Amino acid sequence: MRTIGFGFDKIHIERKKEIKGKLEIKTNINITEITKETVDLVKEDVLKFKFSFSVLYEPGFAELKLDGYVVVIVSQDAVKDLFKHWKKKRIPDYIRLPLFNFILTKCNIKAMVFEEEFNLPLHVPMPKIMPPQEQSQDASYVR
Repeated sequence: MRTIGFGFDKIHIERKKEIKGKLEIKTNINITEITKETVDLVKEDVLKFKFSFSVLYEPGFAELKLDGYVVVIVSQDAVKDLFKHWKKKRIPDYIRLPLFNFILTKCNIKAMVFEEEFNLPLHVPMPKIMPPQEQSQDASYVR
């Protein structure tokens, strides 16, 4: 599977109220539609996956929603297998895992930009530098 296109169709972010008290951040990703597309420059089958990515700040503090699409090239056998599974709204793991990882990478980066703009907590923890822990003389190095 090769990715040849990506884009956003709709971006929605709303701060509903000031964040106070307990905060729970939930993320979700859904494939909403799969269509077979024709691209003049490509001989292989091309599929367009429409998706919805959301970050909810519960209870009811804010929401961020990104709707978009990914265009990929897949083999003809994979297309048949995919649409057989899609009848039950399922996607085979060999397609779903790389597809979701690609969407998550793009959407997480875009979401963090908007979270910064709207002064919302990041939905993904950022790496932090920690001071070295004091070790006793007989403690071994732990990675």
